Amino acid sequence: MRMSNRRLLIVLVLIVMPVFAALATRGYVAADDPPMHIKVDLSARTLKVYEGDEVVKTYNVAVGTKKHPTPTGTFRTGRIEWNPAWNPPNSAWAAKERPRKPGDPKNPMQGVKIYFREPAYFIHGTNAPGSIGSAASHGCIRMRVGEAKSLARRIQKHGSVRMVIVP
Repeated sequence: MRMSNRRLLIVLVLIVMPVFAALATRGYVAADDPPMHIKVDLSARTLKVYEGDEVVKTYNVAVGTKKHPTPTGTFRTGRIEWNPAWNPPNSAWAAKERPRKPGDPKNPMQGVKIYFREPAYFIHGTNAPGSIGSAASHGCIRMRVGEAKSLARRIQKHGSVRMVIVP
């Protein structure tokens, strides 16, 4: 007796779905959800790295100002650019700024740039470490250079990771 494709699909769903539900309740992670994820708390000005449900690293960060807020929501980290140049965005605040080469002390993007909402929002090392812990950026998440590099290396091991930004 041959089973139609539709009936086969229904049988598979009835058998496979309870297995996946059981695995999920035991704390297994789906293949498309890497064990590492990031949570940025804008009010606490912290970036936490999670491996599963455990916080493995907490960084203090600078976030966007009221006039230039950091976006909230769920994102995925994108490409990582090492030792980036800086090109002023097409925004009024940057109208008098000029491009800066990698390593230039006046380059606001130091060490690494981790995209999370292209084309304008990144996690990056900063040339203003005194701004860490404050609302000082134009929407990006600033970190100390060494910490940003460490985070980028950790992300590279996992590929793109989920990133949640809360108010």
